[in-house]
Amino acid sequence: MPRRPFYVDTDTASDDAVALVIALRHPDIDVVGIGVVAGNVPLDMAVQNALYTRELVGRLDVPVHVGEATPLTIELETAQNVHGGDGMGDIGLDLTGRSADGDDAVGALLDASHRYAGELTLVTLGPLTNIARALERDPSLPERIQRTVVMGAVADHIGNVTPAAEFNMWADPHAVRAVLDSGLALEFVGWDISRKHAVVPPALADDLRSIGTPVADFCIGIQRVVEEFCATQTKLPGFDLPDPITMAYAIDPTIATETRRLHLEVETESELTRGMVVMDVLDFMGREPNALVVTEADNDAFIAMLRAAVAD
Repeated sequence: MPRRPFYVDTDTASDDAVALVIALRHPDIDVVGIGVVAGNVPLDMAVQNALYTRELVGRLDVPVHVGEATPLTIELETAQNVHGGDGMGDIGLDLTGRSADGDDAVGALLDASHRYAGELTLVTLGPLTNIARALERDPSLPERIQRTVVMGAVADHIGNVTPAAEFNMWADPHAVRAVLDSGLALEFVGWDISRKHAVVPPALADDLRSIGTPVADFCIGIQRVVEEFCATQTKLPGFDLPDPITMAYAIDPTIATETRRLHLEVETESELTRGMVVMDVLDFMGREPNALVVTEADNDAFIAMLRAAVAD
């Protein structure tokens, strides 16, 4: 059976890197390109982190493309307080000196959409700036992409950067609006899914690290700063992995045990709720659903996929 083509858009930091490992090492997936966007860290750091991850898993054949350095209209605000100054836990990795394969991630996505028209799955792990720019350049893009799986938003409206907003949506809400209005076949995996179904407590982290491979050591080690943030800010019993469970769902949709088709809109202006993706659960707006939202997931299946990705 031929491998399924995936294009991954990422603001590569500690959880993005694990998601890339899962995709790059999965036998059923052909990652045809990686686009990088500013978000968790500034663009140059995110690019180096993606290149390091690609190199670690021996996938230099997968091209990495440089994308947008700033959101559409607002200033860039990173999440280095969550992921570390280098985005990878500040554990001393050599994250300099590598060169990307292209400097036009928007064009690379459009090219992939033509090359794999009707087959391509787009997985977004960061702010949606690159995708919004691609839609500006070619509004017909949705006609060629089979699925767009977005790590973003929260179905229970409990945020991780403000009381109401999840980081990827908050970082560039104007891009979110463009994507929601685009006609893309959207599937959202929110931070609520990570918080409920993708937390790695210390005992499990130790177990995964004890597998003893360089990849396992990397995937756990780079969560060092995230683990501290989760303990003090989000009050989780370990570190959570929002991008990896999104990738796992993109690869195997049965990881979602409950989904709902809903109409989604995003707040772009409010100081209090900027980046909040409002999900019309009771159909007050009376508008057609524009996204499939994952509302529950299978933790055991996710951990099994993660374990397989780091095992050899």
